[in-house]
Amino acid sequence: MAYSINSEGILASARYIESRHQNARPVGHKINMIVIHSVSLPEGEYGNGYVEKFFCHGSDVALGGLDIALHESLAKLKDLRVSAHLFITRTGEIVQFVPFGDRAWHAGASEFRSEKACNDFSIGIELEGTDYSPFEEIQYEKLIEVIIALQNTYPEITHDRIVGHEHIAPGRKTDPGVCFDWARLRNFTKEIA
Repeated sequence: MAYSINSEGILASARYIESRHQNARPVGHKINMIVIHSVSLPEGEYGNGYVEKFFCHGSDVALGGLDIALHESLAKLKDLRVSAHLFITRTGEIVQFVPFGDRAWHAGASEFRSEKACNDFSIGIELEGTDYSPFEEIQYEKLIEVIIALQNTYPEITHDRIVGHEHIAPGRKTDPGVCFDWARLRNFTKEIA
């Protein structure tokens, strides 16, 4: 399936839920990188809608955000404001929170090849999962289809600029983790090179 991106920066096949956690990219920054992440809330629990609530409204329950009292591990998320452009669930559903032309808040303190603040020039894609469990076949299929659409729209996203959170925040982040199949992604990029 070939995905398309409309003039507003929305992936046509995605379910769009706007996040409050976004802003304009700084003037002069071109989109030239994809950062792959993994997330589940609580860790290892899937399909409960908690990631969507958190990315849209943080822990502000009054606005529909994540109720951090639901699980003790969620307490660390209090007052955090995080988002990603896309979230690919275990079933392959794609949810978009931030238009690609805008800045999602996914990378935090980060650096790639001496370029700091990776949120300014990257697109963040979250895979539903953990750092220590394999991802689903359908997630890889959707991720590859999305990458093709993004590279067609933003040609400065070269294959060597598709990285993990672990690569731009080493020592602070470890996602997408040891089970992410980078070899599969490298083989895919060779096929379309």
